[in-house]
Amino acid sequence: MHRYGFVGLGQMGKWMAANLLQAGFDLTVCDLDPEAVKTLADLGAESAPTPAELSARVDTIFLSLPHQEVVYDVVCGAGGILEQARSGSIIVDCGTTDYLWTIDFAEEMGAEGIDFVDAPVTGMEQRARAATLTIMFGGSQRLLEKIRPALDAMGNRIVHMGDVGSGQLAKLVNQLLFNTHMAALAEVLPMAVKLGLDPERIAKVINTGSGRSFASETFLPHILEGRFTHGYSMGNAYKDMAGGLRISAANRIPLPVVQAATATYQRALRSGCENQDKGAMIKLFESLLGVVFRKSQFK
Repeated sequence: MHRYGFVGLGQMGKWMAANLLQAGFDLTVCDLDPEAVKTLADLGAESAPTPAELSARVDTIFLSLPHQEVVYDVVCGAGGILEQARSGSIIVDCGTTDYLWTIDFAEEMGAEGIDFVDAPVTGMEQRARAATLTIMFGGSQRLLEKIRPALDAMGNRIVHMGDVGSGQLAKLVNQLLFNTHMAALAEVLPMAVKLGLDPERIAKVINTGSGRSFASETFLPHILEGRFTHGYSMGNAYKDMAGGLRISAANRIPLPVVQAATATYQRALRSGCENQDKGAMIKLFESLLGVVFRKSQFK
């Protein structure tokens, strides 16, 4: 029996791991949060105190971690996967990590006899829970087919993007568009209020008209109520913008709109919004114009 491990039981990972269990896979989990581990253990998972001990028991390890520095520590640090992983093991990075770093790290792991592939997801927590994530796979067809049953348990769209790193590149393209849409909303909507439009009415126009986007549909209801704690933090969103600019510089590809949006993220981070969601960017322009984009009862 092919045995799976899962490290990182946060907002997305806990549901992805739970769906593996529900589909009947043999699963061992590990996380810094003992309550998260207990929740999965109650559903039938085995638990391991460290990634090293987890790697000794399994054939394939899924990672759902916030950035590449954490991935590196979990794999290569003290008590990390490499300490006890067997040659031929597969590590599947389902988090959002740097495209260029992923290519280099996969080569480093290959020298250790480990297959490192990327399979970032998109869909946010609701789709993670429903097992309807889109999963962008970067790696060989052989490895994809080997772990496809597990991927199918977590998502309903498995897209083979190409070689290692291409999954992260695809996720980055998606995030750059999503993040840039949000920066545009943050800039334009306070102008609408400043010139006399009602926030609720213009939000309805946008979300039923040609100006709508996933960003507007997701964030406008929360902004209208002054809630800025929806999912992905602005600090995490900024790493995608910075990653896009690194690729732009390395390949001499102009991204002027992305560069402009990145400047908005930088100003928002400087203002102390790092741990709020990216909808909080609107506060910059609200402050500049002396308005708020809220329902009347939340002003």
